[in-house]
Amino acid sequence: MQNTQDICMTNLDRADRALLEAVQKNNRLTSDELAEVANLSPTACQRRLKRLREEGVIEADVAIISPKAVGRSVTMIVLVSLERERADIVDRFKAAIRSTKEVMVGYYVTGDADFMLVVTARDMEDYEAFTRRFFYENHDIKGFKTMVVMDRVKAGFVLPIEEKS
Repeated sequence: MQNTQDICMTNLDRADRALLEAVQKNNRLTSDELAEVANLSPTACQRRLKRLREEGVIEADVAIISPKAVGRSVTMIVLVSLERERADIVDRFKAAIRSTKEVMVGYYVTGDADFMLVVTARDMEDYEAFTRRFFYENHDIKGFKTMVVMDRVKAGFVLPIEEKS
């Protein structure tokens, strides 16, 4: 798979952009439906989607699940500060984020914190157990601040697909 940083919008033509716009809103469209959207044959659409996946433009095909439906009714946004911002410490924490099922989204950020995480839990007791295991036992972490989400207003990963300039 190609590094996503190497991918440039200039490599995407009108049909690619139309396909990307369509599949990120509904990845269950049939080849015939995609063909109408992109003004191509169904086979050409499938070839293009295969290429877009291989190039890393399409990173994943996922379903967005209701956290409450699977017993994860509490969501937190957590700002994490590391003791030191050394490459090995940052890399170790990134690996921990990737391998922890409670962390839904993780960003390495600038500003007052080093990382911003979206974490889900069954309840506050479950979150407390997570904090003890994930934060307090990690000596690389200086501190963390938790904000409890009151209401999920929007969930998704739909990106605006811009025209070439």
